[in-house]
Amino acid sequence: MATPGRQNLPNNPPTISSIKHYYIPLLLVATSVFFQLVVLPRSFPPSHYDVLGIPKYSSIEEVTRAYEKITSRWNSSVTVPPEVDLIKVQYAYELLTNQLLKRDYDIFSIDEYIDVVDKVKEHYSGKHLSEIDLPLIEAASFDPVYQDLEVVKSENFSSIFEDDKPLLLQIISTGSKRSLEFSATWKRIGNLLDGVANTGVVELSDVKLAAYLAEKKSNGQPFFRNGLPTILGFPPGCKSSSCLYRYEDELSVDAVTNWLATSILNLPRIPYHSKESLVQNFLVKSKPHQVKVILISKTGERATPFIRQATRTYSPYATFAFAMWRQEESAFWWNMFGVESAPTIVFVKDPGVEPVVHEGYVNSSTFIDLMEKNKYHVLPQLRSLTSMELGCDVNGHSRAGKDAKIWYCALVAGRPSPELSKMRQIMRKVLDKLKETRGTVDQEPASAPAASALEQKRLTFAWLDGEAQNKYCFFNLHSEDSFETCGPRRSMVDAARLFIVRYERFPRDEKLDAKKQEHVLHSWYQTESDPVSTLVAKYNGSSETSEIISWISRIISDGDSREIPPFRTKAPDLVPEEADQSWAQNTKRLAPSGGNIKHLASSFKSRFTDHLGDPRIGPSLLLLALMSSGYIWLNKNRSAQTQTQSNNSQSESDQTKEEEIRRQEEEKRRRMRGKRGSVSNQLIPPSITDFDPKNAEQVAFSDSDSE
Repeated sequence: MATPGRQNLPNNPPTISSIKHYYIPLLLVATSVFFQLVVLPRSFPPSHYDVLGIPKYSSIEEVTRAYEKITSRWNSSVTVPPEVDLIKVQYAYELLTNQLLKRDYDIFSIDEYIDVVDKVKEHYSGKHLSEIDLPLIEAASFDPVYQDLEVVKSENFSSIFEDDKPLLLQIISTGSKRSLEFSATWKRIGNLLDGVANTGVVELSDVKLAAYLAEKKSNGQPFFRNGLPTILGFPPGCKSSSCLYRYEDELSVDAVTNWLATSILNLPRIPYHSKESLVQNFLVKSKPHQVKVILISKTGERATPFIRQATRTYSPYATFAFAMWRQEESAFWWNMFGVESAPTIVFVKDPGVEPVVHEGYVNSSTFIDLMEKNKYHVLPQLRSLTSMELGCDVNGHSRAGKDAKIWYCALVAGRPSPELSKMRQIMRKVLDKLKETRGTVDQEPASAPAASALEQKRLTFAWLDGEAQNKYCFFNLHSEDSFETCGPRRSMVDAARLFIVRYERFPRDEKLDAKKQEHVLHSWYQTESDPVSTLVAKYNGSSETSEIISWISRIISDGDSREIPPFRTKAPDLVPEEADQSWAQNTKRLAPSGGNIKHLASSFKSRFTDHLGDPRIGPSLLLLALMSSGYIWLNKNRSAQTQTQSNNSQSESDQTKEEEIRRQEEEKRRRMRGKRGSVSNQLIPPSITDFDPKNAEQVAFSDSDSE
């Protein structure tokens, strides 16, 4: 009986219910049919052999016979075939009768002249074959050896990985027109990569090596996705095809070299600046100890790999920027740096010093030579990085060599300020004056000791950042007015000071008496002290060049002639400068983490596209549909059997419960009947004959019959 107020909902029809259960198998069947009828035919278009009606990989003789048979039939027929068929047949004939083009097409599916068909159809629409200019294909033919290209073969392929440099390979065909056109660009790329990466060319005639480097289709056939030429990059340490990178951008010098520098070598980029940002963001904000290198370009190309590699090598010494040359801005470049044209490299050094200008293109070795000559200021800075090279080092390193016992370092210390810049300019004049008088020391005896020490490399001039190297500055200028020179700025007073550090090597085999030798060795091993003895002389005179030279000469003359007892102490170490964070962040951003993300995404997309042409996908989808439908059918039957068993067990359980209830009720009724019987017996009074009274006796009667 239906519950009042509730309506019976109609059940779903069996067909709709079945579709809901089997929608996944039905979707797989539909996808399989679509793949077999639409996707797969597009992945296997008719080949040029199909156009001629002959089997694939037929010989050139068979191609010629098929072509002659078709053209003779057309010539004898009244009906003229469409021009599309004429052009396709002619193109297939020319392609398959060229030995090089046929080889590339049969083995690697290369058909770079196919656009000729569309151009001819558009230009000669409605015309007969006799009116079309033949041949359709103008195939190129060149020898890579004559083009000065280094050809790599299977025999010497492993030998090109002997050093740790990356490798850039180009795969070409001697019958490819694009390969011939790119040969000049490739030579330019090779020149720019000299010293940075190895280069080589692989020709398709070396089928074994070319097939090893090619991509593979689902059926195992090698192919080159973007045709020829194909460019491959091997990072340092990569020696197989499993870790190479494939170039897929435009074939230009700038694009290829930038790809190698960015994706293969992870080199930092050098930004371009306008003339306004060059002054505000580069010249003003650059660190004072770094030489500023400005590369003025006329083409706007990005930095070549050897320049970007040099920027990473010399980043502790210099900072780099690119600028675009414009003719309307030529006055700015001339007035600012004395530059007349581009390309030009400008080295901006000390304040007040004329920039060093190098005009013209440079190669790798020339640029390295320029950087080595100009990586320091005219008056170099004493830093933790330069102390060894300058000889101003307490660890016993002198520019004069290991045999030098005494040497000197003249330092100008101060906080970065106009006063420091002025004092640096004065010391540059002192240095230039001493260089001029090195050959005329007899005429100027006051400067002879300093000029001689400079020539012997026992005297070095440098400047010290008193704010960044405050501990070292205070150690040498321990006086009341040191705060005007060393440490953070506390007032408006900035004073640059000149002092000389005298270094004397202390050999361990020096002839000392036994007690002094024992004392010295004890102090050597028990205390941390510098391996050289250092003394400091501070200058308090005027800023006249001649007076400074005379003072330096007196210090050197006195220091070389006097026997000064060794004085051992521990000088504070120079504080390392902070690394240029912009270079570090740029390199970190370019560095791949488990592989370049863009490269991995492109590789995944390419592989997915390649597998769409796999003829096994359709049958696999159909098999998957059958398996899933069988799985669903089994689950439905299993659930139905489980439900039936559940219902049967439920009915048996209900029947058992009913019998138990009936048994309990019957037992209850029996108990009730027993209780009612016992209660009725208790209500009837007992009879006098039911039991004998207590102390009762049997009485004998006198009127017995026996008498």
